[in-house]
Amino acid sequence: MNQAAKLIRLTYVALLLLALLAPMLGLYPVFVMKLLCFAIFACAFNLLLGFTGLLSFGHAAFFGSAAYITGWFIKSQNFTPELGILAGMLGSGLIGLLVGLVAIRRQGIYFAMITLAIAQMVYFVCLQVPFTGGEDGLQGVPRGALLGLLSLKSDTAMYYLVVAVFVATFLAISRIVTSPFGQVLKMIRENEPRAISLGYQVDRYKLLAFVLSAALAGLAGSLKTLIMGFATLSDVHWSMSGEVILMTLLGGVGTFFGPVMGAGIVISLQDTLADKVGAWVTVIIGVIFVLCVLAFRKGVVGELQAFLERRRRAAASKP
Repeated sequence: MNQAAKLIRLTYVALLLLALLAPMLGLYPVFVMKLLCFAIFACAFNLLLGFTGLLSFGHAAFFGSAAYITGWFIKSQNFTPELGILAGMLGSGLIGLLVGLVAIRRQGIYFAMITLAIAQMVYFVCLQVPFTGGEDGLQGVPRGALLGLLSLKSDTAMYYLVVAVFVATFLAISRIVTSPFGQVLKMIRENEPRAISLGYQVDRYKLLAFVLSAALAGLAGSLKTLIMGFATLSDVHWSMSGEVILMTLLGGVGTFFGPVMGAGIVISLQDTLADKVGAWVTVIIGVIFVLCVLAFRKGVVGELQAFLERRRRAAASKP
């Protein structure tokens, strides 16, 4: 194992310890839980963009629909939290399958526009159907008890559940990307005609990646509803798709930890600046994004990895 790999693993261990100790260090649990939810959302999107090369402008449809589905099942049907989350993931995965069957037949900007158009349809449905609460949103969603045994009313109990789900999701995405399936996705991203010439059924791989990404985005939306106790139209609005794109690009497309870093930067800025500058927080984040794109073309984590790789090569070339 080279020095860079050791450094990355030590960083992961340190961050995990920090996450486990966060409530004891005085960090607000709800803020950290919200950050982790959006980190899952960004990682799910990165699976599609960073490792498959498909740019979706409609991922808010999966995030928001799962938020509504989970909230409705828990509040109206008295589902336990884990069943509500599972229902949200299945719902968003099914929507992802339907969208993917239509969208993957196109490439580039056409693919992106199809996902955006269908996401706007989902937004209209969420606005009109009775159970979502329309513009008022779905309010008063209880956290309930995990498996009917462990109450999640406490922020601390809910926090450690979210940390466990985040770690499991992060490891699952890492396993997917490093598996033979993930290697085919990378080949499709780099050279789709070559993948086709080698006999791979590219559309099937892209569809599966799209459905996986949609289901994981739904997991993030379901957790967000459980944490905050409500689901609103902002969860399914097109601007939410823009936010997750921003997080992924800011942290580093095609890196494992980049989306987590990007989510942390964006959510922290929103939380810190919202009370001070109001609506101007969007402008400030936009300026920061432009500067980072100009200065860090590969994102924060991507540029750091490139720097470490240059140092490793320089050290290896010395006699």
